[in-house]
Amino acid sequence: MAIAPDTSSSRAALAAATDALRAVGIQSPRLDAEVLLAEATGWERARLVAEPEAGVPPAAARRFGEFVRRRLRREPVAYILGRKGFRRLDLDVDRRVLVPRPETELLVELALELAPRRVLDMGTGSGAIALAIADELPGCELIATDTSAAALEVARANAARLGLAGRVEFVESMLPVDPPPLDLIVANLPYVAESEWPSLQPEVTEWEPREALLAGPDGLDTIRAAIPLAAAAAPALALEVGAGQAPAVSELLFQAGFAKVQTRPDLAGVPRVVWGRR
Repeated sequence: MAIAPDTSSSRAALAAATDALRAVGIQSPRLDAEVLLAEATGWERARLVAEPEAGVPPAAARRFGEFVRRRLRREPVAYILGRKGFRRLDLDVDRRVLVPRPETELLVELALELAPRRVLDMGTGSGAIALAIADELPGCELIATDTSAAALEVARANAARLGLAGRVEFVESMLPVDPPPLDLIVANLPYVAESEWPSLQPEVTEWEPREALLAGPDGLDTIRAAIPLAAAAAPALALEVGAGQAPAVSELLFQAGFAKVQTRPDLAGVPRVVWGRR
């Protein structure tokens, strides 16, 4: 769907974009329109509210039109902007990595509570978890792994831009060979079941890396493979899981020798993190 927003004012531009985004099923059309117009103009979103009759400069109008066309194709806003906020960090993101989600912050919060000396972030993607822990837990040493060389390029670039490259070692693997003594492994691994895939939003199925999401018939193939490796390397393991997966993952942790297993809910009340200690 093409769009040529009325840019006689920011109010008109937002109204036209919001209507177009709503028409294709975007879940937050007004918010997305505001974020994209703010990016196109370089204005704060507060100015869009405070000065609704301000005219949109021609160059900004062209940028905004292109942003909206991309969003109409269901490209995630984070990929359009090229960045996503996570905890206190602004992370560069693109189609090589998942868009960081708020629920993943639970893994960071758990690490802060446990105050480990050395943490391994398994399946680091953009580096969100490892870099947030490095940022907020200065005394902690971090190792971040991923089997995707492309994802590690993004993570390393984020670490360098944020001044954290010296705090995080990046390894292309699920787990390093002969890792140093670890206190905690955190992991946001693929956990989407094949049967769930058709029901997900196009922003996920058409844009985000499939290999970072899908994990077999029940969504637990990658987690099953990771738990024995983690059990041999660290006394504590924390995993992000999908809705309804916490009981099965808790049992897998018990079987691997993690006697103390707990779950933590996200803001919607869904058990989202399962973690265990040996």
